[in-house]
Amino acid sequence: MTSQKLAEKAGTSSVESSRRVEILSANEAIARGAWEAGVRVASAYPGTPSTEILEAVAQYPEIYSEWSPNEKVAMEVAIGASMAGARALVCMKHVGLNVAADPFFSASYIGVEGGLVVVSADDPGMHSSQDEQDNRNYAKFAKMPLIEPSDSAEAKDYLVLAYELSERFDTPVLFRTTTRTSHSKSIVELRERPELEPITKLQRNWTKYTMMPANAIVRHPVVEQRLLDLAQYAESSLLNRIEMGDPRTGIVTSGAAYGYAREAFPEASFLKLGMTYPLPAKLIAEFRGKVERLYVVEELDPFLEDLIELMGVKVDGGKNVISILGELDPGIIARALAADGVLGVTEDLLSVPASHADDLPGRPPTLCPGCSHRGINMVLKKLRVFVSGDIGCYSLGALPPFEAMHCSTCMGAGISMAHGMAQTLAPTEPGVAIDLRNKPMAIIGDSTFFHSGVTSLMDVAYNGGKTLTLILDNRTTAMTGGQQNPGTGKTLLGEPASTVDIPALCRSLGIRRVTEIDPLNLAEVERVLREELAADEASVVIAKSPCVLQYRIKREPWHIEPDLCDGCKRCLRAGCMALNLLAVPDGSRKVEIRADQCNGCGVCAQVCNQGAIQFLPSTQAPVAAEAPPASTAPRSPEQAATKVAPTAPANAAGDGGPTPSDGKGAA
Repeated sequence: MTSQKLAEKAGTSSVESSRRVEILSANEAIARGAWEAGVRVASAYPGTPSTEILEAVAQYPEIYSEWSPNEKVAMEVAIGASMAGARALVCMKHVGLNVAADPFFSASYIGVEGGLVVVSADDPGMHSSQDEQDNRNYAKFAKMPLIEPSDSAEAKDYLVLAYELSERFDTPVLFRTTTRTSHSKSIVELRERPELEPITKLQRNWTKYTMMPANAIVRHPVVEQRLLDLAQYAESSLLNRIEMGDPRTGIVTSGAAYGYAREAFPEASFLKLGMTYPLPAKLIAEFRGKVERLYVVEELDPFLEDLIELMGVKVDGGKNVISILGELDPGIIARALAADGVLGVTEDLLSVPASHADDLPGRPPTLCPGCSHRGINMVLKKLRVFVSGDIGCYSLGALPPFEAMHCSTCMGAGISMAHGMAQTLAPTEPGVAIDLRNKPMAIIGDSTFFHSGVTSLMDVAYNGGKTLTLILDNRTTAMTGGQQNPGTGKTLLGEPASTVDIPALCRSLGIRRVTEIDPLNLAEVERVLREELAADEASVVIAKSPCVLQYRIKREPWHIEPDLCDGCKRCLRAGCMALNLLAVPDGSRKVEIRADQCNGCGVCAQVCNQGAIQFLPSTQAPVAAEAPPASTAPRSPEQAATKVAPTAPANAAGDGGPTPSDGKGAA
């Protein structure tokens, strides 16, 4: 009902719009909503669960869209576009808003010229994040309106309305989704984009757009009055509605939790909030007067519950009934409220789903076959050096069988933290061998380095640090799906772009020791890392090899000569899914290489003492569907698809822990 009313408000009848519908995820619907709202500029840094928004926006040629180096830059790009008079969209995952917080808060004081919407995609349950912070708190902190859709149709229609709200009240709007709404799909009615006049002039408004103390002092009362006006608007907004059912139970909810609660208690009365800050006090009091018991159903923090109780409204059940931890689902809500005496529950949801069978093998995340990070982690494990890590595919190095990364906090922190550790430890006495177990070094990917590692490395150089930084340059933003970055040679729109010369950049920051290595050559990796860990100054090692998944590199597989294999299983330390245990006639199990999985990197061959893992070249040419930028490619497509000869000594990366026992498969 709300989406239909919003459609009519947009000037297109529901009869006409019903002829054009698509099934979209909320991320795709947000992109469509931006197009329909007349957005001209969209910026973001990729991060699950928000990544697909900008990828979908890029399909609309009327919108300029870009991957920015980080969320702070993306926010500033959108603020600038808004100041110039354009409607602008900026998107990020929840922790990205921490990075963008500085301009985000200032934007609240500044206001807008063209509408400005900030999408924060939260991650209850931490499906792909380091925390599950509740970014609804940012709206209250920054004193700006907060909108939360519960499905894809609302995601599109609410976004269009958010721009009207932004321009009407001279404010940025925080638009919050969660993993479940971001990736779930539902029917969305499509409408047209308005005709827009070109923007040819910049507005000069020094007192509004220049946040010096004298101007900010004047803007603060404007922000406070704006909140009061928004609260009044919320009372009659189409975003908030009462759905009366059984008056014995009233549920206040929003976002994905609304759908869960509706499924769990279909006959209950609901106050569905699409605008969750500031709240409609009169509407809430009216709803409270119509129901016997009031429950607040929300994921993570008691954000709504606390605000409602501060109004003097009695809440019978909230976080005292439903956990503050993790993602909700219909079953969790059904069991929690039913246990508190709420009637009308969907009976099928009361039983707890059976857990997986105890005898099922684990399915931990693993690096792709042929991934250049594999050999790096094997060598790091052998060296036993303390590795201060970062955010990326290489974070899997913290897991078995590698266990080669020992801390990771947030984007770009690995270098800074290693520097802090090094400044804390007592220096090694002259003539005493370096204890690598207590020698910190940093590891970081190329996209993360561009995001927030550059300033950290600058700090190491500026303050005379002596840490080693290992940059894994695979020429993509791999963990979020292979997005473009300043080192890929292409923009989000697929246009040619300049590429960052990482070695030259490191030298310009003041790092004198900069070395490039092939991460698939374990002997070279170990030799260079030992040299740089022993150096008495800061150094950078750049491991250059393109992502096999992003560039679709397919090399011919290796194989195992059964007569040479003694069954030691050292090769399983590579943690490669192409390595499998196979029963042999004598009752033991030996390793086989699955040809359909092997990508021919040769890492396993370099740790085999018996020379049993061999490569039989064929006449077929190697395949690389897409090449990294030619000028700065870690290796050319031909090189990337070429076999790596097992030139390392037999014990290369071979002292990294016990041999897997018989019967244990690779990760």
